[in-house]
Amino acid sequence: MALPKEPRQKMINLMYLVLTALLALNVSAEIINAFKVVDNSLTSTNTVVDRSTGTIMESFKLKLQAPESKAKAEVWMPKAETATRLTKEMYDYIEAIKTKIKTEAGFNPADPNSTFKEDNIDISTRIMDKQGEGEKLRIKLAEFKKAMLAIDPEVAKMFENNLPINTEIPKSNTRQMGKVTWASAYFHMTPTVAALTMLSKFQNDVKTTENRMVNEFHNRVGQVVVRFDAFEPIVGASTTYLFPGQELEVTAGLGAFSKTKLPTVSIAGSPVSLNEKGLAVRKIKVGSTSGSVNVVVNYTDQDGNPQSKTTTINYTVGTATGAFVSAEKVKVLYIGLENELAVSGGSVGDEKVTVSINNGSLSKIAPGRYISKPSSPGKATVTVNADGRTSSFEFRVKNVPDPVAMVGASKGGVMQSNVFKAQQGVRAELENFVFEGVTFTVTGYVIYLTGAGFPDPQFRQVSGNSFAPVQDLINKAKPGTTITLDEIRASGPGGSRRIPGIFFNLR
Repeated sequence: MALPKEPRQKMINLMYLVLTALLALNVSAEIINAFKVVDNSLTSTNTVVDRSTGTIMESFKLKLQAPESKAKAEVWMPKAETATRLTKEMYDYIEAIKTKIKTEAGFNPADPNSTFKEDNIDISTRIMDKQGEGEKLRIKLAEFKKAMLAIDPEVAKMFENNLPINTEIPKSNTRQMGKVTWASAYFHMTPTVAALTMLSKFQNDVKTTENRMVNEFHNRVGQVVVRFDAFEPIVGASTTYLFPGQELEVTAGLGAFSKTKLPTVSIAGSPVSLNEKGLAVRKIKVGSTSGSVNVVVNYTDQDGNPQSKTTTINYTVGTATGAFVSAEKVKVLYIGLENELAVSGGSVGDEKVTVSINNGSLSKIAPGRYISKPSSPGKATVTVNADGRTSSFEFRVKNVPDPVAMVGASKGGVMQSNVFKAQQGVRAELENFVFEGVTFTVTGYVIYLTGAGFPDPQFRQVSGNSFAPVQDLINKAKPGTTITLDEIRASGPGGSRRIPGIFFNLR
């Protein structure tokens, strides 16, 4: 098209060309934000990929310790470590270029929140294209890919054509390939934010390459082992404040479990089956008094060891006056124990509440907290006077159950003779009792030895729980000997008591 001869028209046309160029150079806020979104996404992806690689490397450490996989792990783990070292060097190199570009654009490295010229198109052109940093980066990426494939020739055959690292000049319909370099194709006249996004993309290629290689090295040893090192019972209740006759719904399970090794759950002493979510649910209709529900979750950890965790859910049953008395441990008061009670006068302040019991003693230890020590089996009534209004609460009173005599981990029966000889004495264990920390001490017993090695039965009375006074007799025992421990006395809550004896057939 010929230029107009009129000077005024020439000037108008020149101004139009300049305005068009200025508009072409202007980068809209929408484009800037789009690049920032992509860059943030790449950064997040890099974090996820890095975490995956870290999990594989932790699994390598476990396999290095396991006898069945140690030999292979010693071969392949060093290769994985080489891959992670090369990746860190390459990743850090690209990060240094990003910092240089941002600093040239006004970023202050000492202030992570400082801003910079995100739409500037000269900085990345100057640094990456004209100063040659782009060509250096291309060479570094090619060397990185070559070094990664050189770690193991066999694995290299799997990845030589499908690793994400690509140093070829991208195809373009508007450029002549012979006149465009790799650096200019990516960074010439590119806004700062776009150049940073492209560098994040190369970092993602590097991290993805590392993850693929490390994962393949690990597969040569075995599958990834992700260990759960913390197990926590999930125990919940629909509510902890109810009225007489309402249902308390208890839900229990395990925070980490395998469908091949499901936990077993007991709620209020009864086993409860699990639903499809691995949770046990039981509804319990409460009575007129407050109480608690014990939830026991039994499971097997990853080492195959049985574990058990118990959680107590305390609940309150309300009355017309709003007053309540709750046994902190159980629904029963036990003779010889300090039974802790929580007492409230409802809307009445603690200073206007008086509490009494008709069986034993009751002492106040803190606002709303009392210790009950019943004196005789049967029932006890706790009376609460809240500012002139009286409410009564009935509890059962029991003796602490008898403990069970045990030697080692056995309550009697067949035992190897050498195992019995290695025991230190007899003890009294309180099994499956709702209170924790309640103990009994054996104060005396009688031992009888008959059978092999004892043509004439032998017996001896012993004070205390130790086998030391009768070790000479025990040393004579052999397979076929029967040892009976009888007249066992144990001291504990409520005083001294005699507990059932036990016997052992030695083998």
